[in-house]
Amino acid sequence: MLDSIRTRLTLWYSGVLALVIVVLCGVAYFIFWRSAVRRTDLNLVELSNSFLVTLRAELEDQTGPDVFRTAAQEAIDEHHFRDTLYVIAEETGRVILSSQETPSSNAQPKHPRKPVLPSNSFQKFLAASVQSDRLFGHIAVTEAGYRAFAQRFSAKGRSYTLIIVQSLHPQKEMMEEAGAVFAWLIPLAILLASGGGYFLARKSLAPVVAMSSQAGRIGAANLHERLAIQNEKDELGHLARSFNGLLNRLSESFDRQRRFMADASHELRTPVAILRGESEVALSQQARSPEEYRESLEVMHHEAERLTRIVEDLFTLTRADAGQYPLQPCEFYLDELVAECVHSARTLAQAKKISLRFEGAPESPIHADESLVRRMLLNLLDNAIKYTPDFGRVTVSCQRNGKEYAVDIADTGCGIPAELRPRIFERFFRADKARSHSENDGGGAGLGLAISRWIAEAHHGRLELTRSDSTGSTFSAYLPVDSAHSASPG
Repeated sequence: MLDSIRTRLTLWYSGVLALVIVVLCGVAYFIFWRSAVRRTDLNLVELSNSFLVTLRAELEDQTGPDVFRTAAQEAIDEHHFRDTLYVIAEETGRVILSSQETPSSNAQPKHPRKPVLPSNSFQKFLAASVQSDRLFGHIAVTEAGYRAFAQRFSAKGRSYTLIIVQSLHPQKEMMEEAGAVFAWLIPLAILLASGGGYFLARKSLAPVVAMSSQAGRIGAANLHERLAIQNEKDELGHLARSFNGLLNRLSESFDRQRRFMADASHELRTPVAILRGESEVALSQQARSPEEYRESLEVMHHEAERLTRIVEDLFTLTRADAGQYPLQPCEFYLDELVAECVHSARTLAQAKKISLRFEGAPESPIHADESLVRRMLLNLLDNAIKYTPDFGRVTVSCQRNGKEYAVDIADTGCGIPAELRPRIFERFFRADKARSHSENDGGGAGLGLAISRWIAEAHHGRLELTRSDSTGSTFSAYLPVDSAHSASPG
């Protein structure tokens, strides 16, 4: 049962709420009690002041041998209230008069009282009161107890202490009633809060349950489906958007994978079909001249080389995607490598009567994988020559811009249409319709630019199409000067 998030949230919510309610009720109970005690203290002070006013008035009116005792008795009779005890003591602490000795017939206590004056608690308070002008205290005689107030006063040239004791039984009854209310109110509040918490938790987590069910139904066959978003601004909406983003990336990855497999199959099917066809033709005739066999073998050799290049390129990209292609950086001069690559590509350019020119560059020392950089440059040169018409021009330049080298390879082809430019670095993509080339130019599999871009990025550089219009295209490869410390295989 505790495996359910709804149950755990409800238990946590109920537990925290119960703790808060108990603490609040405890604080409220303490405040009520302190307020009741404060009101009792104020009442005792008022009774004391009123008693002393009456006592002084009676002293002026009384005559006889014991004027003080008679006046005090009159004042006690006049102020004798229920559950209230008056005590007058001398300076020595001897009690000379108390209302316990003279109970009023019309003010009987509501609750029977235990003797207060003989108790040890009262005697201690009496001893302390004669030492102070004003004193509050608690007398623990009954379960509720008494609140006592002592005040020193003077009469007829002598000093006395007035002690007023009032029962706390009414306050105790009030607090018991408050405690009883809290006793049934707290469980009821916790029960209602638990039910409401469970309902809110269930309602709040309902979108999560729905998303989980919908996500469980999504597979490779319906990867286009997306989770419904009820509120884009809350946390669940953010979760749904993140999951939909993951599905988008997975869908794009699946599409690329399908397209890659389809394109790879298509590219591999052509040379395999030619190899098979040539072998069948060579084997179908019993007698053929050596020239015919040689011609068939040349065709098969050419297609085998093409097939080898495709397989090697695929293997390179696969290792690059897995981050398993080890780089072997070394010190060399980039300008010299560019010049060597231009020299190697002159044969291809001369076959199409294309002018291939390297504008030269200052010394450009770099620390990188020389073989990979050479492969990138040769791919770019091969691409430029392939899509440049006869008698065209290919220009190569190398220069340093701040902390990076820029190698520009510009051709005079017909350019790439704007709608196809974002896709030119995709694997197996060829803009054949946009850039004309002859049938015998050895059209590639569309992997050269993808590999070249990976090589640049592996050295923390980049490969960009910086210009493409009707006058030609320019590809720019940017390599960091200190790419030795930043080169990575993936």
